[in-house]
Amino acid sequence: MAGCGAVNPPDNIEPVSEGRGYQAQYRDIVSRRSGDASSLALNAQKCRPARKDGTSFAKFGSSLFLSDILSPGDLVDVRIESDDEFSGQYVVSQDGTIRLPFLSAVSVKGRSMSSIEADLAAQLLSLDYFVEKPRVSVRLLDRAPATVAVSGAVFESRAVQIGGRSGPVIDTLRQAAMGDATETRLLSNAIRAAGGIRPDADLSSVELHRSGTIHRLDLRPLMEGTDTTDIPMLAGDRVIVPSRGCFQDNLMRPGPLSPSGVNLFLSNLSAPAQGNAPSAIGKEAREVPYGTRLIQAIVGSNCAGGTLATNAGRAVVLVSADPVSGTSLAIQRDVEALLRRGDRDDFDPYLLPGDSIACYDSTVTNVADVARILGVLSVLDVALR
Repeated sequence: MAGCGAVNPPDNIEPVSEGRGYQAQYRDIVSRRSGDASSLALNAQKCRPARKDGTSFAKFGSSLFLSDILSPGDLVDVRIESDDEFSGQYVVSQDGTIRLPFLSAVSVKGRSMSSIEADLAAQLLSLDYFVEKPRVSVRLLDRAPATVAVSGAVFESRAVQIGGRSGPVIDTLRQAAMGDATETRLLSNAIRAAGGIRPDADLSSVELHRSGTIHRLDLRPLMEGTDTTDIPMLAGDRVIVPSRGCFQDNLMRPGPLSPSGVNLFLSNLSAPAQGNAPSAIGKEAREVPYGTRLIQAIVGSNCAGGTLATNAGRAVVLVSADPVSGTSLAIQRDVEALLRRGDRDDFDPYLLPGDSIACYDSTVTNVADVARILGVLSVLDVALR
């Protein structure tokens, strides 16, 4: 019966048991001693100072915030007063220009409509197509998707495509109207498309690389809900989210820059269930809001509760990975012991995308199952004699 007890605690390469893993909540549960630091304090000890050199949206005052700046693939309507030769609809080329008949290419990427109108009018006048400077109107009809590179302290550093709409979404009235408004080709959506910010992100100085210029942005007000301003993105933009080198508990919550949720891999084959379906491990248990903690997943996967005498000794194993180094880790918790501690928050890890959780039966249930098997074998032995 020696092998019927709880599973042996897993080993790890990183020093997670001492509180020096990606989040201090991974550390081994110990008896509370006077002077012990909380997980929040242990996490904060590793933090590098925030750069704080990013400019807040309220103080930026830049063309970055213009909603009608153009990007390759955008569809524009150009109208010139009293003229049908040059007026028409044009697509912004991959090099960021539009080409009207008989005119040189006009650079439009990242520029305001008024400056484009002035350039077109000046070119028409200089080529003697008009005696006086004509009145020119340039209007955005439809936005194209934009490919943006996102790297740094996000869960999935990669190039993402944001914006644009599928054909069924665009109704005929909107197609006939001028102007376009989309909430998908924005900085926040680019970051979320790259998996969202990691808990170690430094939001005080997020870099936006555009046309050879680096803009440093303070995205903390956007995350905190004190500023709803967002930045329209252009094809070819690059976003870099720096890291503070520490786990920040305050970033583990839903927000405009956070992951849309957490997908978990769950296994609960504890008695009396013979599979995950009887344990009610459905979509709601596997897909949880960002900021969910281990105890919530334990309850959601039916690994807690039931008959106290037989189920109180259940154990759960969480398998995760350090999102910075990629090193896997595994920790074990005794379910009832964790639930009944007053300082449970210090040892209750936040769940990260792709985490796996396995629920193990208590010692009493294991012994009972072994005894049941031995009993069946005894009956068979008697029957075969």
